[in-house]
Amino acid sequence: MADDKVDPDLPYNKFVFSVFKIFDRPVTYFKEQIVEPLHARNKHYYYHRRFRRVPTIDECEVDEPLCIFEANEQFRRDRSVDANILKILRNRKMECMMYNGPNAPQKCEKVTEDYEKASTNWFIKYGDLGAPANVVHAFMKQKHRMIWERRQIEQGTGKVLH
Repeated sequence: MADDKVDPDLPYNKFVFSVFKIFDRPVTYFKEQIVEPLHARNKHYYYHRRFRRVPTIDECEVDEPLCIFEANEQFRRDRSVDANILKILRNRKMECMMYNGPNAPQKCEKVTEDYEKASTNWFIKYGDLGAPANVVHAFMKQKHRMIWERRQIEQGTGKVLH
C-alpha cells in the first residue's frame, strides 16, 4: 500500500463517514454553540487564582489590625507556595535518583543543585520559625539576619571578619 489515503468515493467509506457524521454533528454543534461561548464568558480558572499583593508588615501602622492581618495572610500564602515549590523540586530529585540508579550523581547534578539552592533559600527565609510563626516573626528574623551580616563585614572595607 503505497498510498495510505482513504478514498471517500468507495461505498463502504461513504457509509462509515455518514455514520460518523450522525454521531459527530450534534456533539460538535453542542461544543461550538454552547460550551465554547460559556468558556469565553467565564475565563476564571481556580488553579490560576492570583491574589493581589497587600502591604507588607513594615508598611503597616502599629495600630492597624486589618493591615497586619492581611500581611500575615500574604505571608502564609507565600510560605505555602514556597513549600510546594520545594516539594516539587524534592520529588524531581528523588525521581531522577530512582530512574538513573548508580549513574544518578552525574545525571541528576542540575536537579540536585536546584533543590539544594531552593532548600537553602527556604531555610534562610522560613527556617527555625516553627509552624505557628507569623509575619512579625519572619520580619524579625530578616532584621536579625541583616544585622548579623552587617556585623560580619568591616565598615567601609567590604572584608569579612573572622
